[in-house]
Amino acid sequence: MDFELRKWEKSDAESFFKYSSNPKILEDMRDAFPSTLEDCRKTVENFSYNDESKQCCRAIIVNGEAVGSIALFIKNDVYCRSAEIAYWLGEPFWGRGIMSEAIKQLCQTAFEQYDIVRIFAEPYAHNFGSRKALEKAGFVLEGIMKKGIWHC
Repeated sequence: MDFELRKWEKSDAESFFKYSSNPKILEDMRDAFPSTLEDCRKTVENFSYNDESKQCCRAIIVNGEAVGSIALFIKNDVYCRSAEIAYWLGEPFWGRGIMSEAIKQLCQTAFEQYDIVRIFAEPYAHNFGSRKALEKAGFVLEGIMKKGIWHC
């Protein structure tokens, strides 16, 4: 399926909310993921003005609509040559190869634009779709962090 990665635009907030408010997506998200349309508007605005020296946030566009997100976060301190990749994709687009290709594209761009030697991801162990997308993009499983993450 054809898609493009582009910077987030304020007009993407409604589609962000439309696709991200799915409970199947929310159960695998970390941090305070936006759960209202107003929160999505604020998040998209932050994405559109982010400091690209520290993070790279892109909308995944299919047929002119933002159906997911992929981002790279440059680490600091002793991890300064590493970056973490994070992403989500609207459920109607799962299983079509979009995310594995988006991961490949963003990683290629990241190695060209940033002084990094490693990109890593930390999907939940039960999120087999995410793990499969990473493997198809060339990532290798290094381990599973047992008892490493808790929802409090």
